[in-house]
Amino acid sequence: MSDTRSLYINLLKKCLSGQIYDSRRGAPIISQDQCATLLREASEIFKPYLMPLGHTLESLLAASPAQMGSSPESLCSSLNQMHRDLTPDTMSDLWSIENLQFCVEKVIMNNVPGDLIETGIWKGGLPVLMRGILKAYGITDRVVWAADSFEGLPKPDPEKNLEDAIWFHLFGPLDRLEIPLEYAEGVFRKYNLLDNQVKFIKGWFSDTLPHAPIEKLAVMRLDGDWYESTSISLNALYPKLSQGGFVIIDDYGLPLGCRRAVDEYRAAHNINEPIQWVNHQVIFWQKEANFLGR
Repeated sequence: MSDTRSLYINLLKKCLSGQIYDSRRGAPIISQDQCATLLREASEIFKPYLMPLGHTLESLLAASPAQMGSSPESLCSSLNQMHRDLTPDTMSDLWSIENLQFCVEKVIMNNVPGDLIETGIWKGGLPVLMRGILKAYGITDRVVWAADSFEGLPKPDPEKNLEDAIWFHLFGPLDRLEIPLEYAEGVFRKYNLLDNQVKFIKGWFSDTLPHAPIEKLAVMRLDGDWYESTSISLNALYPKLSQGGFVIIDDYGLPLGCRRAVDEYRAAHNINEPIQWVNHQVIFWQKEANFLGR
């Protein structure tokens, strides 16, 4: 990589992650008292679904590897780390940011055809990085697709996806992670990267992704949290992923329905490419590509 290109991409990564200019690490906004109330409410609301499983809310949350909401203290910490006013332009850590850079640069170097997409963009920081990498390499024939409801997370059915429904309730103080489209556009403008190579797909995934005008993908990053959102994204987009392309799943390691959706899809379609872990939360794999020398 040229020195100029490397400096540009590294500066962009630092800005997006809040290492410089915009770290916003301030005092907690959501209190432990609020979180205690949320947990009490959820315990009552979901008791009819938990009892047949032999669980209380506390035991279910404590049994999850992340234990994100197993106490008011842990829930408070988790929610404040995701609060729009306390975070930079992406919630992703350095490992996730560098994983995305690796995947995008790999498909560029190997001439893997297709566009780039993230489903569930939040503020838009990672699609901004995608667009920035294309700019750094002078690539004008790929599009970055940014798909989101821009109305927050959809409400899950607790009879089908109990953990997702519980977290939908607990995300209440975060407005279910809603970020308006205009806000995300503003993040692209801040980095001078909002142009005709950026296409927004606004709406619930079930309404938009099956009909999205995307021909081929080289990198697809899914950050839909829930079982249904992940399943819809995989069914609509994975068949469009070129050989040698990458799929990144953001929420696989969290106590959400995402992991079950991924495992079911891989089993149903005989996907045997090895899963690689980026951190405790994010995984990725490369679609079979014998012609690239794998």
